[in-house]
Amino acid sequence: MMEFIHQYMALIMFLSVFALLLLGYPVAFSIGGVSLIFGLIGFGPQFFQLLPLRIWGRMTNFTLLAVPLFVYMGVMLERSGLAEELLETMGLVFARIRGGLAISVVIVGALLGASTGIVGATVVTMGLLSLPTMLKQNYSKALATGTVSASGTLGQIIPPSIVLVLLGDIMNVPIGDLFVGALIPGLILVVLYIIYIYVIATLKPEWAPPIPQEVLDGISRAEMRRRVMRALVPPLFLIVAVLGSIFAGIASPTEAAAVGAVGATFLTAMKGKFNMDTMMAVMKGTTHLTCMVFIILVGATTLGLVFRGLDGDTLIRELILGLPFGKWGILSIVMGIIFIAGFFLDFIEITFIHVPVLAPIMLHLGVDPLWLAVLIAVNLQTSFLTPPFGFSLFYLKGVAPPEIETMDIYKGIVPFVIIQIIGLLIICAFPEAITWLPRVLLGS
Repeated sequence: MMEFIHQYMALIMFLSVFALLLLGYPVAFSIGGVSLIFGLIGFGPQFFQLLPLRIWGRMTNFTLLAVPLFVYMGVMLERSGLAEELLETMGLVFARIRGGLAISVVIVGALLGASTGIVGATVVTMGLLSLPTMLKQNYSKALATGTVSASGTLGQIIPPSIVLVLLGDIMNVPIGDLFVGALIPGLILVVLYIIYIYVIATLKPEWAPPIPQEVLDGISRAEMRRRVMRALVPPLFLIVAVLGSIFAGIASPTEAAAVGAVGATFLTAMKGKFNMDTMMAVMKGTTHLTCMVFIILVGATTLGLVFRGLDGDTLIRELILGLPFGKWGILSIVMGIIFIAGFFLDFIEITFIHVPVLAPIMLHLGVDPLWLAVLIAVNLQTSFLTPPFGFSLFYLKGVAPPEIETMDIYKGIVPFVIIQIIGLLIICAFPEAITWLPRVLLGS
């Protein structure tokens, strides 16, 4: 009887947290506060003897040191002016292709994702720089806003990605394996985006007019090569320094994050943008984002401790495993829950609240944890694009020209959300897209 009461207390606690988040209460305090109340009710005062040990164990995890270092790298690169030069140059490189300007935004989004891993910074930067240019070239508002929003989220799946670091810690999957495993799925999404843009620009040329020929004629081949080298070498240098050191086994992900932080500072100095004001702004931004992640992590650790202590995970596992759908049916349900949660919750909230509950169910069914973690990461990427709480949409609306309405952005992201679902189905159908590269490079 007591076990029955405990399990339903856990379920009520979980639903209470979800309700408070939907009402707009702060994430960390909603998770942590509700968990403390139910922990005290369920276990009594001795709960407060166990909780500090659990939080201390989480906070002393060396792997999580990569989070502030990758955040620093991304914020520093945002200040370097690298994105502006990349966008201008890539726009000229792809100018002769149908939808070339939009395709260049996708390529730059992928490069910035591999350099920074911070979605907000990428969307804001590209929204400020490329969206006015696309509108000036008479691009469709929906296509322009959808391309910028979706391209900015590529940093969620293309390593180094903060969500991969967090998933690796939660699911006990080596971060290096996750970084390598996520590479091909990230490239699949890039290719799918480019194919969609090319097809839509071919079928509806008025949605994506070409760059005027006189602009292209004014640039010689030698000048074009010089611009491409100057724009591409810095981000490629950083990508090779960070990911190359991991893939070659020279550095752990945490050590590679430190290499990235130093490399980003060096590139900013090379651009002449490094000064005390820049350093202060970067340190403030890094501290703010890191504190946000870790205070939510403390709350989520408390939630996980209480939820498992009340046998809530056993209740959820029995409910889902009792469904007559088999492994693939249950996987579809788990992915569907995460996808729907993305309409209402941020990826960090889903990572810390839903994944610790749902992932063990799939692992119990014998699913490869590396494959599952990357599937979840791709699924979480859609949480930035799905209204009403898609953060990528908020970021873009905040910097978009006045003529861009919210409905233009919503219309624009629908095809890209469908593309991401297609990408998710592809890597579901072909697990080797995730597992092959880590096996070849790392022997995992």
